[in-house]
Amino acid sequence: MFLFSSITKKVLMALAGLFLVTFLCVHLGINLMLLKGDGGRSFTEAATFMGTNQLIKVFEIVLFAGFLLHIIFGILVSFQNRAARPIAYACGNSSETSFFSKYMFHTGIIVFIFLVLHFIDFYLIKVGVVAPPAGIASHDFYHRTLLLFSTPWYSILYIICFAFLGIHLNHAIQSGFQTLGLNHSKYTDAIKFIGSAYSVFIAVGFSVIPIYVLFFK
Repeated sequence: MFLFSSITKKVLMALAGLFLVTFLCVHLGINLMLLKGDGGRSFTEAATFMGTNQLIKVFEIVLFAGFLLHIIFGILVSFQNRAARPIAYACGNSSETSFFSKYMFHTGIIVFIFLVLHFIDFYLIKVGVVAPPAGIASHDFYHRTLLLFSTPWYSILYIICFAFLGIHLNHAIQSGFQTLGLNHSKYTDAIKFIGSAYSVFIAVGFSVIPIYVLFFK
């Protein structure tokens, strides 16, 4: 893994990242079922299917591998880029480096920390590594979610983390297509627009859920 060329690392990181971007849309679709006024029936059915279907369990392994590859190669590429330019320029050229590109590593670290907390709150409880809260079964994601989002500090933290994820995605989607050689003057602007729109959609979509639970549930 460490012996891969810089280009290979970037390509693998881009492929894993774009795969995770697709997963986010599926995850959001399931989470938005929490907004249905059916007492969590639709959300629970979807979560149960995702947790018991054998094909989904295989996909879960692929998903974890995607996370791992994206994180590892992201760190390696970032360190390689820093090593290639060990001395900072006396005058930064803001026209060449966008805000989103400049802080990709930092937003990535914040997203990673959030992922660790998210796994502890849900996945590790599901597999029995972490004990669930009193009165809530290990597979009862609905009431576990309501309990977490009814806590103001957790909801605020969740929204902030997804704001950073949106910032991360805004550049990552464009960068991923560019790394894979899928950029062209004819549709580069379209890719930028779609990437930005998708980033806002994901950040706002996930943020709506804790707001709903906190103020309307």
